[in-house]
Amino acid sequence: MRLFPILAAIVAAAVIYAFVFERDRLMAVATDGAPAQDAAPEQAEPATERGPVGVVAVKSTARTIDSAVVLRGQTEAFREVDLRAETSGQVVSEPLRKGAFVEAGDVLCEIDPGTRQAALREARARLAASRARMPEARARLEEARSRLEEAEINDNAARRLQQEGFASQTRAAATKAALRSAEAAVESAATGLETVKAEIEAAQAAVAAAEKEIERLTISAPFAGLLESDTAELGSLMQPGSLCATVIQLDPVMLVGFVPETDVDRVEPGATAVADMASGGRVQGEVTFLSRQADETTRTFRVEIRVPNADLELRDGQTAEIVISADGTKAHLLPQSALTLNDEGTLGVRLVGEENAALFTPVTLLRDTPNGVWLSGLPETANVIVIGQEYVTDGVKVAPSYRELGQ
Repeated sequence: MRLFPILAAIVAAAVIYAFVFERDRLMAVATDGAPAQDAAPEQAEPATERGPVGVVAVKSTARTIDSAVVLRGQTEAFREVDLRAETSGQVVSEPLRKGAFVEAGDVLCEIDPGTRQAALREARARLAASRARMPEARARLEEARSRLEEAEINDNAARRLQQEGFASQTRAAATKAALRSAEAAVESAATGLETVKAEIEAAQAAVAAAEKEIERLTISAPFAGLLESDTAELGSLMQPGSLCATVIQLDPVMLVGFVPETDVDRVEPGATAVADMASGGRVQGEVTFLSRQADETTRTFRVEIRVPNADLELRDGQTAEIVISADGTKAHLLPQSALTLNDEGTLGVRLVGEENAALFTPVTLLRDTPNGVWLSGLPETANVIVIGQEYVTDGVKVAPSYRELGQ
């Protein structure tokens, strides 16, 4: 009863073994009756003699592209100043309204002079009086010097006569005393002259201070521009530091942007820049300043572009997209699919090299466009593999079939 199941199991195991482990031998017997081991060497022979790998390549020639630097920035006034009072007093001038155009030297605020004119006249009178005393002081000094010379002569004569026995000791002492008195008179006259000079200088300083105080009564525009605020109202009290008006200059106007450190070496003073304003319109200017110090927060560098604005269409604070021209560079426009990585993770492409051998070449990605990517780092002309580059390595023979770019 149990013999049949055992036999069936043995037969099933034999059949499974034959189909799994002896399949090649059975297939060979079923086709031409030849042993499987005789056919194995014939099938292994093509694996040892593989031919070139078929790939698709393009012939690319480098072109010069404009490697412009694109920034976002805004307009700024060329100059802006808050004009403030340096003295106190009431405003006696009519106010000018904001938005008005002023020329350099136009009076914006005028302060009541009060007694300042009288103080100036007093200082000038003191100066005149001090100068009038100068001739008298000089005359006294000259007189004292003359008496000193006379006293020196008398003293010398008295000492010689005393030595020869023709004059008494009393006379010599008297001439000595006269000499000392003459020297003191000279010193006193010189001190008086210096005092007069000091008085003149003090009077001149007082006059200059009074004149400067009167100059401070008038606040004028330092340059031609626009009033950004009303000037001080008539009758208002001005104190030192009080605001009279704010003046801005918008011709020319400055375009200000910030260049990342990766592009800062591509921007140079004097380069041409074009800006598209957010409100519409396009303006052109020239780079006048590139900061040498990076912003501590953004690690970017400030760049300033001067733009003519004679019609004052541009205002302070408008947003703009700035394109700064840079030196052109040679590059290849290739499909993005041509890019690959080597074993070290370096970005590059594979070329069809000498004797149709594959060659990996690192590249630098300059710009991404809808038509492809601009790459630098390749020769002037290059045969770039665009299909099949992932299946070959350096030195592998390839059989390239070339196609036109854009196909």
